[in-house]
Order: sequence, then C-alpha cells, then structure tokens
Amino acid sequence: MQETIKLVHHEKKDALINASPFTVKHAQTARSFHSTFPGYAPTPLAELDTLAETLGIAGMYVKDESYRFGLNAFKGLGGSYSLGCYIAKKLGKEMSEPTVAAAPGKEMSEPVSSDSAGGKTQAISFSDITSEETRRKLGEITFVTATDGNHGRGVAWTAHMLGQKAVVYMPKGSVQERLENIRRLGAEAEITDMNYDDTVAFAARQAEEKGWILIQDTAWEGYEEIPTWIMQGYMTLGLEAVEQLGGRKPTHIFLQAGVGAMSGALAAFFTDYYGADKPVITIVEPNKADCIYQTALADDGRVHTVTGDLATIMAGLACGVPCTIGWNELNRCAENFASVPDWVAAKGMRILGNPAGTDRRVISGESGAVTTGFVCEVMQNESLAELRQTIGLDRNSVVLCISTEGDTDRENYRRIVWDGKYPSC
Repeated sequence: MQETIKLVHHEKKDALINASPFTVKHAQTARSFHSTFPGYAPTPLAELDTLAETLGIAGMYVKDESYRFGLNAFKGLGGSYSLGCYIAKKLGKEMSEPTVAAAPGKEMSEPVSSDSAGGKTQAISFSDITSEETRRKLGEITFVTATDGNHGRGVAWTAHMLGQKAVVYMPKGSVQERLENIRRLGAEAEITDMNYDDTVAFAARQAEEKGWILIQDTAWEGYEEIPTWIMQGYMTLGLEAVEQLGGRKPTHIFLQAGVGAMSGALAAFFTDYYGADKPVITIVEPNKADCIYQTALADDGRVHTVTGDLATIMAGLACGVPCTIGWNELNRCAENFASVPDWVAAKGMRILGNPAGTDRRVISGESGAVTTGFVCEVMQNESLAELRQTIGLDRNSVVLCISTEGDTDRENYRRIVWDGKYPSC
C-alpha cells in the first residue's frame, strides 16, 4: 500500500442535537474521582509559541500525558475510572455527579450527591475502592484485557492498587519493554502471535470461559457499559485542558485514533463544552491501521475494518476495528479524518523533542506525536495547500493537540529522535 497523507472531510453536523454520555457533567464526575488518587495532578499543557510562529498560526498547545500517574501515558485514566465504576456498581452505589455543570473556562462545582435522608455525601473515592472492607465484599476478581501496552499498563496499575488480579494479552510485535512494564505491576502478561483485534477477541473468550471481567476500550453489540466508562475516564484530560487554556479557545483540535475511544469521548466533550462555538475537530490515524478513516470514507452507516498485520510504528494506534461507541461520537462531532504515513509521527517526535526558542520540551512517543507532526507537515508542505484550506488552518488558528504517551518504547524513541531512523514495519 502506498503511504501518503489522505483526508476525508464531512460537512459540519448539528452535533448538539443528540444525547451523549460524554458531556461536561460526565467529565466533572470522572475528574472528581481521579482527583482522589494519591499523586493526582493535571498534566502540563505546553504552550509552543515559537512553533506556532514558525508554522504561521496564532497558537499551538500540546497536552503532555507522559506525566499521568507515573504511567507515561493517558490510559490510566480510563482503566481506573472503569474499575471504579465497576466496583461502585458491585457495591450498589453510583458515581456521584456534580450538581452544576461548569460554563466554559470556569471551575467545576463541588461534586456531591443526595443520600436517602436528603443530606449530602461525597463521591466515591480512591480510598473507598481500595479499602479492606471493599476487598472483603468483592472477594477475588480477575480483570483481563488486550493491549498494545498503555491500556494494559493502566489496568494492571489499577488492579494492583485494588489488591486484585490482572491478566494482560499483547499482540504480536509488541516490544519487550512494554510487556515488562506491565509485569512489574504484578499482572500476568504475555505477547500473543495474533494482531491487536484478534488479541481482543481472545481476551474476550478468556473472560467468558473463566469468569473474568473484560476491561476493553472498544465496544461491540452486547459489550458497551465498560467501554463507555473507560471513555468517560479519558475526559479528565479534556477538562484539565480547557481549564488550563483559560479564556483562550482553540479553533482546531487534532486527536489521534486507534479504535476511536479516546478521540470519540474527547470530540464529544469539546463539542458539549464549546457548544455552537465548537472547534474544528480532525482525527489522525496511521495509513496501515486507518479503520476510522475508512469508515468515514465509506460514509454508509456501517463501521469498516482494516485487516492484516497493521504494521505501523504507532503501536498504540494499530487497531483495525472501530469502537462503535467512539465512531458514533466522531461521526457526530468531527469534521475531518486523516490517514498518514509513519514518518509523520516521527516528524512530530523530533519537533516536540527538540523545541525551538523557549518552547517547552515534550517527550512524545510514536502515537503521541502524530497529531503535532500532521499539523506541522500540513502547514509547511505547500503541496498540501488544498488540504490545509479544507481543514481551515491559517494565521488566525489556535491548535490543540494531545500527546497521549511519552517514550514508552525508549529504544525506538532514541532511534527516531537521535538517529533520525525508524524501523521498516
């Protein structure tokens, strides 16, 4: 397959007409829960003024998720929130929601819920789900998942804190470093001889046969509740970002997609937060695993899959089957869907790792840097002028990207950033 930058544009939809489980209020609930975790802090939002000036745009911001919970990636947000929701449900409780939704640029109200006596009780917390009393009530639980590395690490981390067991399966081609990171958290983990989507199916079968709880960030018919919780957990980073931006609104937001869970949740969140003044949202994927792009291209009301080895340096995005929940939100909220070669991600890694002027350095892995690389290439490559015009990028644009991971594969990071090389996949 010839590797090239491709774009599908959908005219702006009336994104505000449908109900969604990914609103400002849901984001506040997730962030309230995450804020009870030891060591919680908003991850940095890097304001890259020199890069913006170089590209000829008004502003460039990159949310740096390499600082998240010491896990070097954002995935712990979804894993921890979904396990929290699962435990709350098992205990006969619900995740409490804030009573008042925040207006754009404002802090959220204190999250409370009413008890049966009409009083107020605090939302369920980290200490609640990790207490000895909770362990006694729940007994021993085994959580199972399939992962390219980051999601499994987040699930293993949360299960470890809960004193529960995690089993993690990884697709063929997964690097040893990511496997060992998961094992160090006490999980049973192994690399399979299957691609990502087949590994997901295997994990689902193991869960059904052994009575384990599947924690997967993709959805299909009959498996939607847990993926929804995972996606809601991701919105904590979106809420942090808009608060860190203060009164400055991005005109364009670029989100990378694997199955479309993170991008779908954040696209819906930003749509709800900004309302009629919603930024233009563009989704970016690898050429060799561009199931969201292919679904947008077909535009026939069905999700479309990509099969085969899904060989890309962007391991976190090497997914061939869209999350149905994520696609529904992207179809509602995103205008543009891009499919890009691996070198675009490599370019983003080098730019973020070697900042110009006084810009903050962002150590961003292959999946984390692809959106920045895409923005830079579109702005600098005159052969992409028509694509740039379609997206609407110009000197007045304020861009927000999410660096979803740091150097989770350090050897490959150094190969790309230091040596200017990346392996042929």
